[in-house]
Amino acid sequence: MSRKTTYSILTALILIAVYSYNFYTERKVQQEIVATGKEVKSNTNAYFLPTSTTGQIVHHNGYSLSYSEPHEQAEWVAYELKKSHLSNTNFKRPYFEIDNAVKTKAAHWRNYKKSGYDRGHLCPAGDRKYSKAAHDETFLTSNISPQKHDFNAGIWNRLEQKVRYWANKYDGVFVVSGGVLKGRMKTIGDEAVSVPNQFYKIVIDNNNGETKMLAFLMDHEASNLPLYKFVVPVDTIENLTGIDFFAELDDSLENRLEASNSFKNWSFN
Repeated sequence: MSRKTTYSILTALILIAVYSYNFYTERKVQQEIVATGKEVKSNTNAYFLPTSTTGQIVHHNGYSLSYSEPHEQAEWVAYELKKSHLSNTNFKRPYFEIDNAVKTKAAHWRNYKKSGYDRGHLCPAGDRKYSKAAHDETFLTSNISPQKHDFNAGIWNRLEQKVRYWANKYDGVFVVSGGVLKGRMKTIGDEAVSVPNQFYKIVIDNNNGETKMLAFLMDHEASNLPLYKFVVPVDTIENLTGIDFFAELDDSLENRLEASNSFKNWSFN
């Protein structure tokens, strides 16, 4: 065997070893991420967690969710977006993984394959760039919902960017997102994952001694309208979904804030 051939074989073996180590490491990290959802966290900011109509709440490190087995997705995903969470770090996108912390078993990512719909994040990966683990945790199938690409990459993406703007401006906000899982809906995949006809996002700011909230309800369609055109009272979304979003607030404050569709205290610049 020539020296050149020996060198080539050694190089190939080294590359295989490096690849195998990286693959093993990534799988181990992913398994740890999934496992954490089985344990209740102490830092969920439970004061702002909505009620669950399904009785199946899962807590991950970066967000919590209420999983709807009939629709094979979360009815809501909730998380705090602090100013310190904001980052421009670009992590490699991992593979989507089934969330084994969901007792009834979360939908498989293959349901989305060739469906014509994006795997739309409810807690965006862009909101969890403060660490690789937090970023990768958003690629669990319990955190996605079928979204048309022009909606996901368009008006929904614009809203996600605006929420980051508010998190920076107001030193952190709390966010709740989901699809409206009511009425007649299309389904995709062998597990019949529901395709919501509408999506919502609610943002609450409880800093500086004043609580304010803003809710958006969007038809699952592309739109070039300004974001404030989609502002609705939180009550509207509660009536559509059956979810009580901020039950722990003082009743008089909750009733006043949830009935309002005013956005005058929020900057849309």
